[in-house]
Amino acid sequence: MRIRAGYEITYECPKPTPMLALLNVHSSRYQDLESPDFIRTEPYFPITQYHDAFGNLCSRFTLPAGRSVLSADFIVRDTGLPDPVTPDAIQHPVADLPNEVIVFLLASRYCETEHLSGLAWSLFGDIEPGWKRLQAILDYAHSRITFGYQHARPTKTAFEAHEEGYGVCRDYAHLAITLCRCMNIPARYCTGYLGDIRWPVNGEMDFSAWTEVYLGHRWHTVDARHNTPRVGRILMARGRDATDAAITTSFGPNFLAGFKVISDELS
Repeated sequence: MRIRAGYEITYECPKPTPMLALLNVHSSRYQDLESPDFIRTEPYFPITQYHDAFGNLCSRFTLPAGRSVLSADFIVRDTGLPDPVTPDAIQHPVADLPNEVIVFLLASRYCETEHLSGLAWSLFGDIEPGWKRLQAILDYAHSRITFGYQHARPTKTAFEAHEEGYGVCRDYAHLAITLCRCMNIPARYCTGYLGDIRWPVNGEMDFSAWTEVYLGHRWHTVDARHNTPRVGRILMARGRDATDAAITTSFGPNFLAGFKVISDELS
């Protein structure tokens, strides 16, 4: 399958504003690009890039005063297969986990395990470890939160989303990640493109957030918001939570004046 993906993001700044952006496809998908994944700017300003500890391609630049547009339009190949489901994937004892995976068991900015650990063990402690326990966590997060863009809040944590019962894809991901970590399942936050490919269209296209969990010696993609395998995910960034995988992080005042994302299957 071939997917056309991209975005157009418009900012207005009262003065020059430094920004960090994770707008490129993740390094793990470089081999799938059919056309360059460049960040275009209007007006032109220089961009420098580096890879962080999670393999994310980070862009650094300073938005000039006034109106600025960031955009991209590229084609990426995909298998066209839905997210794999692995019912026999085992859960590893903490003592057997690789060193680089341990960080994804720890509390982080938006995944405060200390507030949900007791609840998690009461709900999932008697469920067989492994995929069965993971699926119970996804089912719970999926049913606990009602989706709505009007409920988005950039400071909302997993515990707050759990208590309020409303949120967007990042809140489903944060809650699932936190409950997994409480149950000693390493989990990390992902963001990227997820178009309505082979799925009923249900609103404006946006970047999406989902989860990866470590079971059976490898990472698996899961999604508490949709709670069913999807087609055509394009990873952009991953990390402990939305702090590590924020699409943009600004270091000064700015106004988001326009936002458009595309992710469409090409015939």
